[in-house]
Amino acid sequence: MTRSLFARNPSVLVFLACLGLFTLGVTALSEALGTGMISTSFVKTLGKTLSLSLIALAMDLVWGYTGILSLGHFAFFGLGGYMIGMWLMYERTRDIVVTSMANADIPPTPQEITDAIGNQIFGVVGGSDFPLIWAFSHSLALQLILVVAVPGLLALVFGWLAFRSRVTGVYLSILTQAMTLALALYLFQNDSGLRGNNGLSGLQNLPGLDDVPQSVVSLWFFWASALALGLGYLFAAWVVSGKFGSVLRGIRDDEARVRFLGYSVEGYKLFIFTVTAVISGIAGALYYPQAGIINPAEIAPIASIYLAVWVAIGGRGRLYGAVIGAAFVSLVSTWFTGGQVPSIPLGFYTIDWVDWWQVVLGLSFVLVTLFAPKGIGGLFDYFTGRKPPNRHGKDLGPGSGSLKEQEAEA
Repeated sequence: MTRSLFARNPSVLVFLACLGLFTLGVTALSEALGTGMISTSFVKTLGKTLSLSLIALAMDLVWGYTGILSLGHFAFFGLGGYMIGMWLMYERTRDIVVTSMANADIPPTPQEITDAIGNQIFGVVGGSDFPLIWAFSHSLALQLILVVAVPGLLALVFGWLAFRSRVTGVYLSILTQAMTLALALYLFQNDSGLRGNNGLSGLQNLPGLDDVPQSVVSLWFFWASALALGLGYLFAAWVVSGKFGSVLRGIRDDEARVRFLGYSVEGYKLFIFTVTAVISGIAGALYYPQAGIINPAEIAPIASIYLAVWVAIGGRGRLYGAVIGAAFVSLVSTWFTGGQVPSIPLGFYTIDWVDWWQVVLGLSFVLVTLFAPKGIGGLFDYFTGRKPPNRHGKDLGPGSGSLKEQEAEA
């Protein structure tokens, strides 16, 4: 099975080797364990970039390989961040409360500690009681389960309702976007239980590790992000290999024909939609502790549109293309919006790249769609001499449009 996987996807070993070398290089140049040539803030940026590459990988599975243009996967990404963020904020606040009450004349009761924690967390929205959604916030193990369970369950319910009704195309995209918008608007409310517009903050501080410098913590999260991306890539390559991957491509290219052949199209769609939601939740749980804060604006529909742009620029239908697209756009965005690119004075107007970066990104998406539909990943095809499948092989079916042997292996 392993040989077959690597034989069908030779890019897997190349990608894992490059990722391993990159991880070792950053570690050797970091402030924590290396020469200090790479700052702690940039290590965090690289760790966040790897997390974004993981959700781009999930997006490529659901869109590039299955043909489902989901504009809601960043909602799953945000939910994963909220689930781990609740534990981080609760435990961090608990440490502060316990420390402040340690010198009291009368030792505080457990209920008094809980009330003080509630006041610290929810006082900003005029509350003090823990909502039901925070019932497991004291347990890291349970919150880690929720990181995958909450996005997975939401995707399972939404996908079952949508796919059983055979909603496809732009209508499905609109539905996923509506789901994302509804979730974001709900989280903006102060009574949502997640502090409304204030969101969850201070997530970069790991409870009980106050003596560990941020340079070390950031490197830990960078390693975790690299490991998750490597395992995610390996899993995605396994999914798209063999018969299962061929069915996914068939659904993308001609859903009606695949259904006519007797395959459960809805079952395949529901599986890939749910699995990619879980992957997105894991990516979010790694991203937001490195960002330090999460609020409902992170789940806005525009974020999921950006995700589709990343995959398109990298080259959808190629696992490495999705990773390259997300990494490229993330790092270039950081460069443009970080004030490192000088403004261009035109006399009558000054181009400030902080304001114009999104215009450049949108223009790039249009140009790639029109002139380079294979994206950046298509450059690898050009330099390696990889050609599209030969459509003049032996028919696998009676119709002139039937798949050919070369297409089935592609």
